[in-house]
Amino acid sequence: MKSLKPFVKWAGGKSQLLGEIRKRYPQNLGTYFTKFCEPFVGGGAVLFDLLPLGFDSIYISDTNRELINTYNIIKSNISALVNQLAPIQAHFWALNAEQRKHYYYSKREEFNNLKSNWDESSSLFKAALFIFLNRTCFNGLYRVNSRGLFNVPMGAYKMPLICDEDNLRQLHHSLQNINIHCASYEQSSDFIDDRTFVYIDPPYRPLTATANFTAYNETPFDDAQQIALAQFIEHISDRGARVLVSNSDPKNSNVSDDFFDKLYNAFKIDRVLAKRMINCNGVSRGSISELLITNS
Repeated sequence: MKSLKPFVKWAGGKSQLLGEIRKRYPQNLGTYFTKFCEPFVGGGAVLFDLLPLGFDSIYISDTNRELINTYNIIKSNISALVNQLAPIQAHFWALNAEQRKHYYYSKREEFNNLKSNWDESSSLFKAALFIFLNRTCFNGLYRVNSRGLFNVPMGAYKMPLICDEDNLRQLHHSLQNINIHCASYEQSSDFIDDRTFVYIDPPYRPLTATANFTAYNETPFDDAQQIALAQFIEHISDRGARVLVSNSDPKNSNVSDDFFDKLYNAFKIDRVLAKRMINCNGVSRGSISELLITNS
């Protein structure tokens, strides 16, 4: 199998942290732990890293309906998706800067109209627009306003790869036996047992009030949600599942902030360095600490 990579850029994507994450995979992954669950799949960097192991069963989910729609279209209708994306890419590449700006914002408006008026018949085109916007918007950020409308401005790319056909077709084959759900993490509970490795990468707790990139949906993932998630993780850990959790490290901005240290005091907490990849100020994209939390 060729190396798989996420089909979207995603805030908090784990491609750059895979080296550290791999160190925390269970040693008997694929032999004893024959099931994998990722209930905040996002861009899927860890999922695609693990797929070559050939699990007996895989469950992925996310509450972002447009993201899950795109996963399902890649799984079920790849040729039609490529046939949508290829002419979009060719057309966009041929435009000058002003024309690109007009095209981008017209497609963003079209996407939001489809998003607001869900219709299964538009699923294919909406998936194509989702990938186009992700590949051409500012830093590949997915953010919505309080009305649930995608509001990220256009980015500055000379030749953005909108139709990565080889990778998309490889992903299509790899997704065939995967259970894909638009669902909250709690709904994965029935899938998880003592033979399951669970990777949990929730919306990160923002380090400051002005650095909140967690608005992937209309409902914010606040501290109450983080606490409820920790209770869920304790529950599946007691059931025998092997769990790996990632999140932000509050101590980057406040050394006395022990929110996660207290919340996961029964677990092993490691602090690893990661580069801040999404920041409006390029100068401040430096290395910061992130948390990797395990129950073993």
